[in-house]
Amino acid sequence: MIMNLQMIGMVALVRKETRRVLRIWVQTIIPPGITMSLYFIIFGTLIGRRIGQMDGFQYMEYIAPGLIMMSVITNSYGNVVGSFFNAKIQRHIEEMLVSPMSEISIVTGYLAGGIIRGIFVAAVVSLIALFFTQLNIQHPVLAILVIVMTAGVFSLAGLLNAIFAKKFDDIAIIPSFVLAPLTYLGGVFYTITLLPDFWQKVSYFNPILYMVNAMRFSVLGKSDIDIFTGILVILAFFIMLLCTAIYLLKKGVGIRE
Repeated sequence: MIMNLQMIGMVALVRKETRRVLRIWVQTIIPPGITMSLYFIIFGTLIGRRIGQMDGFQYMEYIAPGLIMMSVITNSYGNVVGSFFNAKIQRHIEEMLVSPMSEISIVTGYLAGGIIRGIFVAAVVSLIALFFTQLNIQHPVLAILVIVMTAGVFSLAGLLNAIFAKKFDDIAIIPSFVLAPLTYLGGVFYTITLLPDFWQKVSYFNPILYMVNAMRFSVLGKSDIDIFTGILVILAFFIMLLCTAIYLLKKGVGIRE
């Protein structure tokens, strides 16, 4: 009986988050497509002509996997941080906490919403990429796995941001001052082999580097990092953030204070 209640509550929350993404698709799906189109035009077409090739591939083809990852990261993060913070402000997160739903079910519901938006955005950006270059995906199953895992990691990161946030300004700090720099320094537009040795070593501490290169390996079959190491890093961050989010909800951090 308890398991049935947990499942019903979790499915209802997943359905709510999915409907939210689809209901306001003009805000959740279209803007990433427009933004990535500008990246393809400016970096791929205009700058790419001067660069020529990067690591043996045409520059447009080389940056496509990274731009897909960039869109997945920003949108899965933004989806959950916005949705959960609104639930806090409107006080209906408390209704879920006093309901038979467990913290695991609540986290899973919001996590699923972020992953679903990440998948939709990845599909849209991939279709847009086809207008600019070829996407001969070498490992399609791995590509889907990387997209889902990356969307999961940043959905959980967005959830943690929302848990600690006390005002709307707090949910803008991390994307602006942490997420954006790490994304641009994560190998989206270049191979880290171009960097001096010191900065190459520093880059290995950037988790987004592993996500971008895992996606690049899935599409192009080439990567700056070992693919198994990349998958393990993504999985490690996912488990760490998942456990942290569940723990904080159980303690009522940022909600019952």
